[in-house]
Amino acid sequence: METVDTLVGQRIRAKRLSAGMSQAELGRAIGVRFQQVQKYESGVNRVSASRLWAIAEVLDVHVSHFFEGIRPSKTGTIDGSAPPKDDLDFLKDQDAMELVSIYRGLRATHRHAVLSFVRSLTQDDKKEELSAVT
Repeated sequence: METVDTLVGQRIRAKRLSAGMSQAELGRAIGVRFQQVQKYESGVNRVSASRLWAIAEVLDVHVSHFFEGIRPSKTGTIDGSAPPKDDLDFLKDQDAMELVSIYRGLRATHRHAVLSFVRSLTQDDKKEELSAVT
């Protein structure tokens, strides 16, 4: 079962990788060994508030970055009884990560064109679904 600790760890890993930093480099910067960073990233060990603050500073993000997209499950609580929902779950897909990385490197006009194209694909899918129903 995924916990908030696991989701936070995944976000640490994603941000560290996007920054081009190794686990050893992050570990040195926050005063732990790379094995501890591995445990944080896998969710095996919880990250304390002060350590998460240090990680956020090293990775140059606000500490809230590690919680974005995490929300309670349908039960409405995050008490361990049901896994939390992760709005950023799609980022576990390697193709999605590559697409986001490429998209971020585009000029604004090209980003707009790509977004328009992707929107048109979803419109085509909706039209196909409607014609299949009727």
